[in-house]
Amino acid sequence: MAAIYQAVNRRASSLLCRLHSTYVRKMRYLNELKEDDSLCRQAQTSGTFYLFHNLSPFLQKVGKKYLVPQLSAAEMKRILEKFRETEQWIEKSVLIGCSDEHVPHFALDLGALEKADIESELKGSFTDLRKALFVVDGKDSSLLASAQSLLRWHDSHHYCSKTGQPTQKNVAGSKRVCHASGITYYPQMSPVVITLVSDGSRCLLARQPSFPQGMYTALSGFCDVGENVEETVRREVAEEVGLEVESLWYSASQHWPFPSSCLMIACHALVRAQNWYFLNFFQINMNSLELEEARWFGLEEIVEGLKRDHRSAKQGNGSFLPWFPPKQAIAHQLICEWVKQQTS
Repeated sequence: MAAIYQAVNRRASSLLCRLHSTYVRKMRYLNELKEDDSLCRQAQTSGTFYLFHNLSPFLQKVGKKYLVPQLSAAEMKRILEKFRETEQWIEKSVLIGCSDEHVPHFALDLGALEKADIESELKGSFTDLRKALFVVDGKDSSLLASAQSLLRWHDSHHYCSKTGQPTQKNVAGSKRVCHASGITYYPQMSPVVITLVSDGSRCLLARQPSFPQGMYTALSGFCDVGENVEETVRREVAEEVGLEVESLWYSASQHWPFPSSCLMIACHALVRAQNWYFLNFFQINMNSLELEEARWFGLEEIVEGLKRDHRSAKQGNGSFLPWFPPKQAIAHQLICEWVKQQTS
């Protein structure tokens, strides 16, 4: 009887597995790898590896395209042997995802090795992440951003903030543990609002001194402790451009690894005229400590600006026409949504 019961259970479990979507199976497999060190260590022998050098990802240029190579476990072993390093280096890797076929993906930083030698051996180059995100495809850019954030977090959390004792990374890199205090540390993200302000017929864009010449984008700022998203949007708009938000709505979100691991929460905001005598009086009172310039843009100017990049924006006299963040950035999505609203 027990044997029959077990057989029925096995068939039921098998059926449930088949009923689960590819996404569910993948997420559960990743969770198992994060929680089971021995299973994750075994996965490292069949997984693929994305390489970094001091947090810069490795890219290969093929024709006009930039590709993000995935090295097999066997290739990683060969590289480490060539540079006289042991396979224990693999333990420094962090789990960053897996394919639909359950091939796990890891990121490994080889910053302790000679950069030029690795580039020569693998026929590619380690590229600053800010540049890499805009030359690789969207799927790879998201993976590289997540990988760098996780590698950076481990690099800055070697010690427990309570005891000062070293923390230990689990094999997947999903957490660090201080065995002296029993505290478990998990990677964290800082919430940031990015807001496209509009007065109904124009939108407001700004630039900081550190921006590339001619580039304007939406307002952004970190959430303060205790604030919700709505409060942060209202405060940031008031602080940076001296305008009062009348209404706002959520658009989307995006992980952004600069300056650390941030969650960009994108919103649209409609501002209120400051003086009821002048219904169209939306005078910008810019905070010059945070911004270099902030101004209103009409629909036609926005449409023209979306056609430019930093190369085409440069004029013969060395000045720049306004241009906006590329399509990989969530600010670009906000601007395009505003254009669609104005033209619908």
